[in-house]
Amino acid sequence: MRKGEEWALSPRDRGPVKALARDYIDSRRLVISEYILFAVFALILLVFAFGAAKNSSSVLYIELGIVLLIAIEAFYHATMVRRLVRQRLPGESTKGIAWYIAKRSIRLRSSRIPPVRVARGETI
Repeated sequence: MRKGEEWALSPRDRGPVKALARDYIDSRRLVISEYILFAVFALILLVFAFGAAKNSSSVLYIELGIVLLIAIEAFYHATMVRRLVRQRLPGESTKGIAWYIAKRSIRLRSSRIPPVRVARGETI
């Protein structure tokens, strides 16, 4: 599975549509969701440094903004992948692709499983 061989992948990662979605996300130069983890850590540090009771409403708005940013980016990338699937793999289902893309894009590039097959900026 760590080598990315099709027979070893879990059912959620199998198929040409999921492979195309993985390659699309992995080839993007800037995926903001990948760096959200660092923003969350910074937010946690700010909460502990300045006290959660004083800034609870601002922390909530920042958290909602982070979730909204992830959702918008996943929707955009899902739309682009659906367009690619219609061109390259007509008749294939794209059900659940937005959620799959969101989960993949949140992870750091080096910790994604199945592993990355394409370089950043490479055309797919």
